[in-house]
Amino acid sequence: MHGMVSRGSLWMADFLGPEEWAAVWLSLKVAFWATLISLPFGVVVAMMLARGRFWGRGLLNIVVHLPLVMPPVVTGYLLLLGFGRSGPLGQAFESLFGLIFAFRWTGAALAAAIMGFPLMVRAIRLGLESVDCNLEQAAATLGATRLRVFTTITLPLILSSVVVGAVLGFAKAMGEFGATITFVSNIPGQTQTIPLAIDLLLEVPGGEPLALRLAVVSVAIAMGALAISELLSRRLRGGGL
Repeated sequence: MHGMVSRGSLWMADFLGPEEWAAVWLSLKVAFWATLISLPFGVVVAMMLARGRFWGRGLLNIVVHLPLVMPPVVTGYLLLLGFGRSGPLGQAFESLFGLIFAFRWTGAALAAAIMGFPLMVRAIRLGLESVDCNLEQAAATLGATRLRVFTTITLPLILSSVVVGAVLGFAKAMGEFGATITFVSNIPGQTQTIPLAIDLLLEVPGGEPLALRLAVVSVAIAMGALAISELLSRRLRGGGL
């Protein structure tokens, strides 16, 4: 058994170097936190867009979807202006929470969260719009509060859409490049995710084989995330395996 573990470790070391594996683990870390932190906001914003009737709803919809249509470099530059060490939001987070975004992995997570947010919101919103409002209204007439209606009626009905939105956000975070490199640069072991590592390897003579292996790892992770999403969605919809 020990020999099998040793051979597996040697194979992993031969397949990718230490810096490349560091980029893989950092990508997973960034994508995980980007998805975890943005998901509650995604549900709230999707509820506002699907159910809300307020002034500025159209503007909110535009702002949410802006990262999809703007060049990622522009998004990264705006993040640098707002969340950099000299930016107003960056200074506020640093003084209040000791949290620094610029040129840190936390900044990569922030950039990934913002770039994946529109996809997450759209998936959850589609789920909300397919829910029969009469069910929610019936629960409300029986005296249930809005929070109780959401937790007992709405959320169970849209849970599969929430899972899909989370997976889409995670996949987008894994592949985010333009906003990340603009906001936090490409620092090995600090901010270098898989896309940034591949870009650097393609600029180095003889780096193509490693770049290809990183691409294979990236595709495998994406396929695994989508497979898990499909499995969970089926189970949540009661479709079994």
